[in-house]
Amino acid sequence: MLKRCLLLAAIVAVWNGAPGFGDDKPARPNILYIMSDDHAAHAISAYGSKINRTPNIDRLAKEGMRFTNCFVTNSICTPSRAAILTGKYAHINGVPVFNRFDGSQPHLARHLQQSGYHTAVIGKWHLGSEPT
Repeated sequence: MLKRCLLLAAIVAVWNGAPGFGDDKPARPNILYIMSDDHAAHAISAYGSKINRTPNIDRLAKEGMRFTNCFVTNSICTPSRAAILTGKYAHINGVPVFNRFDGSQPHLARHLQQSGYHTAVIGKWHLGSEPT
């Protein structure tokens, strides 16, 4: 009886630790891109704030990747968002002021989708078009 229990335990242990059948793809990291509006980086404790406590964002920053340097050349919300998403200056991406964002051009979400990621927008989009 003891041998059967040990054999069963060994089978269960191996089965639980075995990769799924046909699972050839390496695991990809999850990506959570947080872009807030009119928000200074130093207002988050992961970036040094002593006033605002942001423990959940701090945990994400500690366990993942944290960007420490990002600039756009436009101080208006819509062109700034378009510049960050496309990597292009506002006069190149077609959003110099409150214009409609052309989602057919290459942008971060499109690159992620082409790499097999599912993307979503939660909160303020503010680009005058539907997210793509």
